Amino acid sequence: MIIQTSGLRKDFTVRRKVGRLRRERHVVSAVDGVDLAVAEGELLGYIGPNGAGKSTTLKMLTGVLTPSGGEVSVCGLAPVPQRTTLARRIGVVFGQRSQLWWDLPLRESFALLRHVYRVPAGDHAARLNRCRALLDLDEFLDTPVRQLSLGQRMRGELTAALLHGPKVLFLDEPTIGLDVLSKQAVRSFLGELDARGDTTIVLTTHDLADIEKLCRRLVVIDHGRVVHDGTLSDLQAAYRSKRRIVADLDAPWPGGTVAGATVERVEADGLRVTLTLDGATAGEVVARLAGEVALRDLSVLEPEIEDVIARLYRAAVPG
Repeated sequence: MIIQTSGLRKDFTVRRKVGRLRRERHVVSAVDGVDLAVAEGELLGYIGPNGAGKSTTLKMLTGVLTPSGGEVSVCGLAPVPQRTTLARRIGVVFGQRSQLWWDLPLRESFALLRHVYRVPAGDHAARLNRCRALLDLDEFLDTPVRQLSLGQRMRGELTAALLHGPKVLFLDEPTIGLDVLSKQAVRSFLGELDARGDTTIVLTTHDLADIEKLCRRLVVIDHGRVVHDGTLSDLQAAYRSKRRIVADLDAPWPGGTVAGATVERVEADGLRVTLTLDGATAGEVVARLAGEVALRDLSVLEPEIEDVIARLYRAAVPG
């Protein structure tokens, strides 16, 4: 495993007001015993509500924060004591924090990073050319970073994080605030990077479209603890988010349910009827429905990921 944690935790001491003049110290666990194993070449979605411990986990994995307890290994290294060595093996994009030089053209920032990481000129040029092609960088390579749009700067940040050939790429909210086209460009690039299989990607995001389009494995953290580790399909099954069939009819719905099919709920609105499935397959329900009423059109709707995640968060709230 390229990333391995066992019982990883991070505690912070905060002072809370007690009475008019006195303050007491309290220990708050931002990360509370996280066990995580990530294989080489995997793209992992690491999500949770605000304050769940996502960014704190990433900062411990990258050596920015020292854990309060547990064990952690990234690329076979201990992140804090071996941070300098680890920095050459990982790439990091943390939200609004830039690794580019604000007043320099993007091209010159990339050239400086080659010297910072001591990357051979040939390797640097090959990686930059690949990023230029996939992220359409050429139109703004000679523009000072301070003049770039947010979407252009994020594409520059992704390139900067990859020019030294890291084994692991940590991304904290890479699509936050981006317009639709920039989001599509970033997602497409990450999909291409994942398909190559030579870079492990850990992605935190509040944009659930990122998860749907990119992540085969999803780890959900809440109140510092892992509450789900598996596929999105596993999550949908565990929290009973169900498929729906929406059918447009030639005549009003006669009432009742679909004979012989397990349907949880039927909602009729004029010539449109919505059936929420409970155990039955869509094919079974459609076949039986077609035998009972005249269909004009129909569609099968997959569970909304927002609904699934909301159910999980509600279930994870203590008490």
